[in-house]
Amino acid sequence: MRIAVITAGLSEPSSTRLLADRLEKATTEALHERGAAVETTTIEVRTLAHDVVDLLLTRVASPELSLARTNVQDADALIIVTPTFSMSYSGLFKSFIDVLEEGSLAGMPVLLAATGGTARHSMVLDTSLRPLLSYLKALTLPTAVYASAEDWGSPGLDVRIERAGRELADLLIALPSRHRSDPFDTTSSGFVDFESLLGES
Repeated sequence: MRIAVITAGLSEPSSTRLLADRLEKATTEALHERGAAVETTTIEVRTLAHDVVDLLLTRVASPELSLARTNVQDADALIIVTPTFSMSYSGLFKSFIDVLEEGSLAGMPVLLAATGGTARHSMVLDTSLRPLLSYLKALTLPTAVYASAEDWGSPGLDVRIERAGRELADLLIALPSRHRSDPFDTTSSGFVDFESLLGES
């Protein structure tokens, strides 16, 4: 099983990367407990910032950005962690999501997480991140993890991380290979076009 970790922290080191690493470890350990082999790849969006802008302006992707996009598309699941700005995800994170191929996240199990200065920004998970990934047809996990500055070192954060890792592992075991087709592909199994629906009425 392949897991791609997308971390959009802007500093080095960053609490965003720390949370991403802990979620990756929790998921990997949960999969190992279930007898599954797992391969993980971490994508530091910060290091691709110029490449993302160049692609948006020129439609030409650098080799590094092309590899990152392939790692996301070929993954069986994603762990996404972004810092919070003005009650939303970071602009750099959104720009990276914007350059992914259309339909590449359809049916993808995704563990959502975010970091922020205070707990009052925790709603970013359900007001910004979850709607974005749902729009892209991804399968977001019930448990999302938010870590504020005061959360680090608290047992509560440890519990949320472990729970989220177990949920992702359980879903991957239940759905070992996701359906990678374009959600707008009319040839997909089970698709019924509008004309056919009218004919049945």
